[in-house]
Amino acid sequence: MENERSLYERLGAENLQILIDSFYDQVFADERLSPLFSKTPKEVIKNKQFLFLTQFLGGPTLYSNEFGHPKMRARHLPHEITESKAIAWLQCMNDAVYKLPIDDQLKKELFSCFPQVAFHMVNTPE
Repeated sequence: MENERSLYERLGAENLQILIDSFYDQVFADERLSPLFSKTPKEVIKNKQFLFLTQFLGGPTLYSNEFGHPKMRARHLPHEITESKAIAWLQCMNDAVYKLPIDDQLKKELFSCFPQVAFHMVNTPE
């Protein structure tokens, strides 16, 4: 049955890479978000995101194998993340998800994974 396969398996590594490339093109062009990523090369960020999202979406534990437990909130604490930045991040992710060559139901399911996580990263008042 289709829903027994992980979101990662249904999406596929190729589409995940397309998502990450599109997403970070937007993030680096967004004046609200680009400063959060300015100290690390884009390709390094994209590679870590690929490893993390593979694992997050039910695929192999690539991120944990290389970097240990994700501890995403702790890893984001050094950065000032406001609610408006979380919303901007979600707008970039939504746009990237909806550009993918996958069916609409899978797009909805994929995007629904992100809002709770994005708002969990907020650590600074506006």
